Amino acid sequence: MKIVQWTLAVVGAIVLALVIAGIFLPSKFTVQRSVVINAPANRVYNLVVEPKQWANWSVWNQRDPNMKIIYKGPPFGMGAKWEWVSKSEGSGSMEFTRVEPDRVVEYSLAFPEYNMRSAGALTLEPSGSTTRITWTNSGDVGGNPLKHYVAFMMDRIVGPDFEGGLANLKALAEKP
Repeated sequence: MKIVQWTLAVVGAIVLALVIAGIFLPSKFTVQRSVVINAPANRVYNLVVEPKQWANWSVWNQRDPNMKIIYKGPPFGMGAKWEWVSKSEGSGSMEFTRVEPDRVVEYSLAFPEYNMRSAGALTLEPSGSTTRITWTNSGDVGGNPLKHYVAFMMDRIVGPDFEGGLANLKALAEKP
C-alpha cells in the first residue's frame, strides 16, 4: 500500500512540476526557413499564390496523397482558401489574407481540433535571376501551460516540414 501511495505522490509531483515549468515557457512561437531558388520571382510566386499548386510541393500533401481538400473563394490571390481533412496530417484551413505580386503571400492558418490559429507569410526577395523565399509562421497557443510545451517545440516540429516544402518548391521552380 505504501508503494502505491509513494508512486502516486511521485507521479503527482512530476505532473505538478511540468505544469509549473510550462507556466514559464513562452506561449508564442515563430518558425522561419529560407531558400534561394534559381528562378525569377514570378515563377516562384505563381507556385505559392495558387492553393492547388501547394499539392505539388507541400510535404503534407506528399505524406498523405489521400488528403481531402476543398477549395473556396477565388482560385488564387487574396481570399483564396482551402480546407483539408487528413488522417495523418490533421484537419485545418488556410486563407490568403494579403498578396503582393512577386513579393509576398500572407495567410491565416487554423487547426480547429487543436483550437489553434496562426499567421504566416511567404516572402520573396528577387535578385536578378534568383529569388530568396522565406517562409514564416507565428502564433500564440494561449494560457494553457501544457500547450506552452507545443510552442516551445514548434520550430523543431514544423521547421523540417518547411525545409522539405521549400526544397520541393525549389526543385519545381527550377525545372526548365
